Amino acid sequence: MDLAPVLPLATDRLELRLFTPSDVDDMYDYQKLPEVARYLYRPPRTRERCEEVIAEAAEAPKWVRDGDELTLAVVRAGEPGVVGEVTLKHADAHARQAEIGWVFNPRFHGRGYAAEAARALAALAFDELGVHRVFARLDVENVSSVRLCERLGMRREAHLVENDLDGDRWGSEYIYAALAADLKR
Repeated sequence: MDLAPVLPLATDRLELRLFTPSDVDDMYDYQKLPEVARYLYRPPRTRERCEEVIAEAAEAPKWVRDGDELTLAVVRAGEPGVVGEVTLKHADAHARQAEIGWVFNPRFHGRGYAAEAARALAALAFDELGVHRVFARLDVENVSSVRLCERLGMRREAHLVENDLDGDRWGSEYIYAALAADLKR
């Protein structure tokens, strides 16, 4: 499916759009932070890596095969600057499964932007892309994302105990998921 006609997405307070090269500094502002990268299964990003990620995310995928990924910049309506990003990854095209995720600049936490953006992205997944089930993988210590999943109406389906080795620390993971009827819109 060609996603270009359905983008950008608009909510009451936000616009979710493709990243542009001018967004590099905004992305780097939060992606460089160890406290942000801690829950992303990778080290903090360099500015150069942010440039590469934005170049990869600048075009909408066709959404036809496993691994196709849509990453959208989240901006406040009518205001400059990226406050975060949301991602939808085609995890299993045959079973119509998609992984949803979000990363936000800590300066904008506590304002409901992540929930608003995630709801809009999940609605796109179900209503436009024909996804049957969305799921989120998150570190059990990521309390903000646990709360967000629960606010969205996702159910906890799994608790994977010490399934990831981050340096010298074993991490555990929750899997949250929802069908279209489960989500609070």
